[in-house]
Amino acid sequence: MDPAVAGALACRTPLTAPALGDAEAAALAAVLKALADPNRIKILHRLASAAPDGVCVCDLTEPLGIAQPSVSHHLGVLRRAGLVERRREASFAYYSPVPGALDRLASLLGTGA
Repeated sequence: MDPAVAGALACRTPLTAPALGDAEAAALAAVLKALADPNRIKILHRLASAAPDGVCVCDLTEPLGIAQPSVSHHLGVLRRAGLVERRREASFAYYSPVPGALDRLASLLGTGA
């Protein structure tokens, strides 16, 4: 095929979003790695649908059917990934989603949030 014709027939799919930089892609990969566990997704879903004051670990164990040490471990992973924050009151810890973190994730994934 003539090179001029081949160039004219080349794929020209318009890309609307800017490309992710290396640092942004690495940060997104870390968040997705933290979410790559069904229990963490269930925990994050419960937190996102709860009151804004947060949820105590003890209120997550029974509805999710996960032992307290496992819930605490998963919350720690989500916290290190920047998806949840912790507030302490006496000997209790309350967890809630980091404001805007889920919207930022949706935006990076191109779902428009």
